[in-house]
Amino acid sequence: MQATLLSLLGMALFGVLHGQEEVTVQPDFQQEKFTGKWYSIGLASSSRWFMEKKQVLKMCTTVITPTADGNLNVTSTYPKFDRCEKRNSLYIKTEQPGRFSYTSPRWGSQHDIRVVETNYDEYALLYAKKFKGTETSTMVTLYGRTTELNPKLQEKFTQFSLAQGLPEDAILLLPKTGKNKP
Repeated sequence: MQATLLSLLGMALFGVLHGQEEVTVQPDFQQEKFTGKWYSIGLASSSRWFMEKKQVLKMCTTVITPTADGNLNVTSTYPKFDRCEKRNSLYIKTEQPGRFSYTSPRWGSQHDIRVVETNYDEYALLYAKKFKGTETSTMVTLYGRTTELNPKLQEKFTQFSLAQGLPEDAILLLPKTGKNKP
């Protein structure tokens, strides 16, 4: 019985690890071109938090700046009730350019973040896998340098999200607020 359980657990873990490796990063990722101001255009997630809050989520602004040691400071400003809030994150570079790790000091979750595709001056498509205890969730983010993106890029985001196993009701194009300025 134990051998069977261990075998099943091993196969499940292999499947999880193998599934993660299928999401590739931007070839020849150039971190210096990725930095700067972005707008969150789309968000898709399998997390419970997202499904509970998606009807109140709005477009936010994210500023990515390099640190002296090659990591990325990620500062997102988002509307919450009648004010704006900021959330700072430190994305730690990995050996693979375009792939970062992040540990949430607030929640203790581990994040594997990948820049899947970008042309640096118009859009970026990111994939993240979050691990907390025995729970995992997937998040896909579509960033734009402006608040408007070509519908073909929005469709690319939707199709990529569906390919990651996210259902249609977990994919959201974020509404603008009066505070979003290109």
